[in-house]
Amino acid sequence: MIHAYGELYIDEAMKNLGEAFDYAVNGCGLKLDQFVDMFITEGIANQFGTGSPKYVAGLSGMELVLEVTSRAGLDVKSKDTFVEYDCSPEYWCGWILAYYQWYTRRSFKEIKGCISMENILNMYPTLHEASMDKFVDNLDSIIESQKMPTKLQTFRKYAGYSQATLASKSGVSLRMIQQYEQRAKDINKASVTNLVSLALALGCRVEELLEKTTINSIEN
Repeated sequence: MIHAYGELYIDEAMKNLGEAFDYAVNGCGLKLDQFVDMFITEGIANQFGTGSPKYVAGLSGMELVLEVTSRAGLDVKSKDTFVEYDCSPEYWCGWILAYYQWYTRRSFKEIKGCISMENILNMYPTLHEASMDKFVDNLDSIIESQKMPTKLQTFRKYAGYSQATLASKSGVSLRMIQQYEQRAKDINKASVTNLVSLALALGCRVEELLEKTTINSIEN
């Protein structure tokens, strides 16, 4: 199998992205998804993902964070008491994500478009002691499932409604319906009010609108 770049750099890349994630969250107080969005937007993720020696090995994790935030025009200040912990969930998230990106050659942008970093962090208790291949299999399954229409979209189209019509009939905002269908928001975490309103408008049961969760994907 052809990977994203030479195997020579993968161990260093995993270590550095792990340190970057850990430092961004625990050292600078950033949200992990916020940092990864900047990592992608500022073009550094693309260079990291294609094996640029400067980014996968030339900068430490801390330096990588500072370059990303500097390019984004964000002035971050490290906590005085920050200590790096190799075993933190954030470190593991960056470490395993670097491996997954290298192994599959999927871009960081594609990965982030299918799953949030928060959801990858939620895999930590179950998968941090598992093999890397198990993580690859689970994340592949999740990403492939994102390419399928959501259950909300399926029921809406079956009912013959546009998104705007469903918004009018359910009282749920058009923007919210769009976000649920694009998986920008997790419908499994929607308010009971929204779920009941959508189900009544579509003539289905609430549970029929729920998507298979990350935890189920891991366990099954």
